[in-house]
Amino acid sequence: MPISHHEVLLRMIGEDGEIVPPMSFIPVAERYDLMPEIDFWVVENFLRYCAQKRRQSSLGRYTINLSGASINKPKFVDGLEEMLRRSSVPCEVICFEITETAAIANLTSAAKSIRQLKNLGCQFALDDFGSGMSSLAYLKHLPVDYLKIDGSFVRNIHRDPVDRAMVESCNHIAHVMGLKTIAEYVENQRILQVLREIGVDYAQGDAVAEPHLLFID
Repeated sequence: MPISHHEVLLRMIGEDGEIVPPMSFIPVAERYDLMPEIDFWVVENFLRYCAQKRRQSSLGRYTINLSGASINKPKFVDGLEEMLRRSSVPCEVICFEITETAAIANLTSAAKSIRQLKNLGCQFALDDFGSGMSSLAYLKHLPVDYLKIDGSFVRNIHRDPVDRAMVESCNHIAHVMGLKTIAEYVENQRILQVLREIGVDYAQGDAVAEPHLLFID
C-alpha cells in the first residue's frame, strides 16, 4: 500500500532518557499557556527537517497538529504565516490538524486562521470528527480539506455494527461536502478491509505503517 501522507507527532525525552508520553506533558503545557510556543517549535524544526530532506528526495504531505490555544491566537497565526513565507519548503506539503473541540470553542477565530493559512497553500484536517455532538452544525463553517474520523468508532468497526454505521455516516457526510476522509487507529487488516468496503479515503495506523523517528533536538 503506497504511503501518501505522514503525521508529525511530538514526543519528549525525560532526564532518564525515556520517552515521556504526550498525556504527561501536554496538559501541563496547556495549563501554563505554553502550547503556542511548543507548536511554533514543532513547525520550525519540521521545516528545517524538510528543507534538508528536499535536497535528497521528493517530499510527501505531512500533517502537523496545532492546539486550540494556537489556532485561536492571531499573533501566533501571523508569526506562523511569516515563518512559512520565509521557508523554502512549499506550503502545499503541509496539512495542519486541529481537533473538533478546539475548532468549535471559537468558531469565528478558528475559521479565520484556517483561511489565512490556506491562502498560502496549506491544507487542514479536522481531528476527532464525530466525537462531539455539534459536529454537523459547525462543520459547514470550517474550510477544512479532510475529516479524520474519531478512532473510537474505528478500532472495533470489524465487529460492531453501530461503529460501522457511525463511520459510514461520517464518510458519507464528508463526501457530500467534497471532503476527504481519514480513519485512525487502523491496527489490523480486518479493520482496513471494512474501511475499503465503506469507501474511506485514507487509513492511519500500524496496519498501514508503524511510526518512526524523524529527528531529535
